[in-house]
Amino acid sequence: MADAVARVIATPAAIDLIEKLVKEHGNVLFHQSGGCCDGSAPMCFPVSEFMVGGSDVKLGNIAGVPFYMSESQFEYWQHTQLIIDCVPGNGGMFSLERPTGLRFLTRSRLYDDDENAWLDAHPVERAES
Repeated sequence: MADAVARVIATPAAIDLIEKLVKEHGNVLFHQSGGCCDGSAPMCFPVSEFMVGGSDVKLGNIAGVPFYMSESQFEYWQHTQLIIDCVPGNGGMFSLERPTGLRFLTRSRLYDDDENAWLDAHPVERAES
């Protein structure tokens, strides 16, 4: 397989919401939470208000926005492509979409053997702390 395999993608509805949030808040990033208060929701934060740590990995960009996840969480998700969507509802307590009446949601699909082989040869980037 010659083409790059995306670890994270977004639906058109999610891209529209991301673009609105960027227009309103400036540079933002996503971090896929691993549980606790907001379940395992993809959370959107202003870049200046969230510290990406050395134990986070960058899965890629959606709509030009970086998407991170903790390395331990990635161990569970590494064989699936994350598909970020948005649906009606309240977003995560601290996530920027909360007042919009929409919330981000992670869907996923398993990679096929060719995609897994490509991904094995192209590991995720460690975040810079």
